[in-house]
Amino acid sequence: MSHTFAEALLKNFLGNSPTWYKLTIIGFLIINPIIAIYDPFVAGWVLILQFIFTLAMALKCYPLQPGGLLAVEAIVLGLATPEMVFHEAEVNFPVIMLLMFMVAGIYFLREMLLYTFTKILLGVRSKVLLSLLFSFTAAFLSAFLDALTVTAVIITVAAGFFGVYHKVASGKKFDHDHDPTTDEQVVELHREDLENFRSFLRSLMMHGAVGTALGGVTTLVGEPQNLLIAEIMDWEFVEFFMQMAHISMPVLVIGLLTCAMLEVTKVFGYGAQLSPKVREVLEEYDRDMNSKRTREEKVVIVVQGVVAVLLILALGFHLAEPGVVGLMVIVLATAFNGVTEEHRIGHAFEEALPFTALLVVFFAIVAVIHEQGLFSPVIHWVMTYEGKTQEALFYLANGGLSMISDNVFVATVYIGEVQQMFLDGEITRDQFDALAIAINTGTNIPSVATPNGQAAFLFLLTSALAPLIRLSYGRMVIMALPYTVTMSITGLLALWYLG
Repeated sequence: MSHTFAEALLKNFLGNSPTWYKLTIIGFLIINPIIAIYDPFVAGWVLILQFIFTLAMALKCYPLQPGGLLAVEAIVLGLATPEMVFHEAEVNFPVIMLLMFMVAGIYFLREMLLYTFTKILLGVRSKVLLSLLFSFTAAFLSAFLDALTVTAVIITVAAGFFGVYHKVASGKKFDHDHDPTTDEQVVELHREDLENFRSFLRSLMMHGAVGTALGGVTTLVGEPQNLLIAEIMDWEFVEFFMQMAHISMPVLVIGLLTCAMLEVTKVFGYGAQLSPKVREVLEEYDRDMNSKRTREEKVVIVVQGVVAVLLILALGFHLAEPGVVGLMVIVLATAFNGVTEEHRIGHAFEEALPFTALLVVFFAIVAVIHEQGLFSPVIHWVMTYEGKTQEALFYLANGGLSMISDNVFVATVYIGEVQQMFLDGEITRDQFDALAIAINTGTNIPSVATPNGQAAFLFLLTSALAPLIRLSYGRMVIMALPYTVTMSITGLLALWYLG
């Protein structure tokens, strides 16, 4: 009886993901206690690498389960405490609320977004111009809104495009959990066109995601750590923009130029064009929808457009926390469009809540970093330098650590250390300002290198869209590489020569 139970338990544990992957996780869980006995500091770094591995395998198995097992083990081993995990979640509660309500709110704007962006996609035939439009729009919106909100928008748009192509080409209703390449009934969906369309959407999504970083570094509301730094430095909106401008503006220009060059040269997975067959499908769908659209459906789009304007105004003028604004969007978009059944509202939360749970697991890993002081040696080493060299090392150290950790946490640690130095009279106000700029730009710009560097990238990687367009951790790193190199070098040179 027990033998049968053990076999069933093992079978359930291995699940649908590859056996080698689950066995690797088991190996991690066995190795960690041994390392923790001898050196908790080393165990902490090993745990970080293991967690990154679970993110890299996100298309094989959602990171919540393997990453969560590692987080639970870390607490059991004493590498972090439940109180510290709760504290990290409490500090990031606005981000959690944003994910729960804003992403769901965007779901109720999908008809308007699909209508608008279909017109843009079909109207702009140049892939270079279309890519620049996606990147610049994402940058502009991220400067006033939140990068996660903007990312949710472009995910919704891309999923809509993919759904339209699948629905029209196959005659079947699109399902996020359905892979059309494995459906024997889909006879009209040609693999070559499908793969080309996936590549087309991947490039647009990456241009848009990098755009959120380009805009996010410019203003105090662009990223969570910006607001934290602005409060410590007592910088208002315009002053924050001006303090960062000598770095953020050159980086923005180079980022957009990189976007154009990648599409022209067709390297690093970019350059895929919208094939004539796919364009024909989308145009046919657009014509069909326009001819069949009822008065009620037109009103739905108009109402969603009005709600979208209210969303932008509320976030742009900071009338409330983004999560609260997202809840307002849900209420308005559903109430005035007659969406009153619970099951229709519940679908909106399916995308965001798994990632919200994963984010809290990530906070457990961040708690390990904090409890074990994993970044302390780097901080102390950077403090041994002075002047421009110290600023440059702050920029590089923050960027490097943000690639493997959370850029908000890295910024919090570094700005806290620098603030204490200023309060102790070890540095002047001018040095304080310069180091704060280095910390902000360092955590925002080089962190585009990996999905765990920025929450918006991680959200994209773990979204339902990622497996549909074959956007894996490794592919994101490769596609982000040219941006990482050009933007990071530009930021460093601007800090050194223009500061």
